[in-house]
Amino acid sequence: MVNMHALMQKAQAMQKKMEDLQNQLGEMEVMGAAGGGLVSAVVTCKGQVKKLSIDPSLINASEKEVLEDIIKAALNDARAKADAKMAEETQKAMGDMGLPPGMMGGGLPF
Repeated sequence: MVNMHALMQKAQAMQKKMEDLQNQLGEMEVMGAAGGGLVSAVVTCKGQVKKLSIDPSLINASEKEVLEDIIKAALNDARAKADAKMAEETQKAMGDMGLPPGMMGGGLPF
């Protein structure tokens, strides 16, 4: 027979660990770049932009669209790296809890 109390304790511990992971991911930062490094962006793994750096050589009013495209590319690069880091950290946490990969993608009943 399944020990419901032990199962509930395990579920609560897992929930706490995932909450802690979410908090950590909000603090972890990654950097993305575009235009050969002329534009860089630092974002948290939760997607908050912390820093944007633009090389002064790119600041030219007649090439506004080019600058906007490079900025978007740098932000998208940073976001992709943040998503990858979040997935990596989530998989690591799941392994530490003894769960099979992919379990958090809807495989849990809570």
